[in-house]
Amino acid sequence: MNGSNAFAGRTFKEILRDPLNLAFGLGFPLVLLLLMTAIQANIPVSLFELDLLAPGMAIFGLSFVALFSATLISKDRTTSFLMRLFASPLSASGYIAGYTLPLIPLSLMQTLICYACAAALGMQMTVNVLLAILTTLPSALLFIGIGLLCGSVLNDKQVGGICGALLTNLSAWLSGTWFDLSLVGGAFQKIAYLLPFAHAVDAGRAAVAGEYAAIMPHLWWVIGYAVVTFAVAVVVFRRKMHRDNV
Repeated sequence: MNGSNAFAGRTFKEILRDPLNLAFGLGFPLVLLLLMTAIQANIPVSLFELDLLAPGMAIFGLSFVALFSATLISKDRTTSFLMRLFASPLSASGYIAGYTLPLIPLSLMQTLICYACAAALGMQMTVNVLLAILTTLPSALLFIGIGLLCGSVLNDKQVGGICGALLTNLSAWLSGTWFDLSLVGGAFQKIAYLLPFAHAVDAGRAAVAGEYAAIMPHLWWVIGYAVVTFAVAVVVFRRKMHRDNV
């Protein structure tokens, strides 16, 4: 565990060395939140209510954390930094933990900033908001795991396309952040609920609304996806270690 902690410290320093992308990742969801709130103030129907929009935006913001994690590991692979580290006794799960640990507080910061902005815009802050923040933790682990998996198999340029474009669009359009998925219905809605993003948003919305019984049925989907994603990431990373050590 000490090796993982030391590696996590190095990973945290790498994150701080890229302040521009860090600021963009933290700030872009806020810009969208402000934009949607301004639109809501000028239309006669309730389309972007803060109680519904803020939980969705908190999940959407985590897609940028996936990009961070994927970029970190892919750059280390590209520069052969990991190949040199593979001489250490740290296991594949230890490396994955070292990448994950500093990204958890970053994910929490992303979520807190999102809800703080929503509060400044008029969203009522109750104890349910704290519960909603807690429900984002499995989602944070899911996005971190997706990033680590992508970074283990793709180079840094490919990561930008998969995690920077594809994943952010999937998490935006298939989560119900911008619109009620039932308005589209059919195959689109069914596919959306086979993926974890809509369940993550619905869990946060249920928490904000105080509908406690509705939280876990959605959150189990997210937890299941997160566990599987991390397991696959460890297996893929271990294979990369053995291949590079041959």
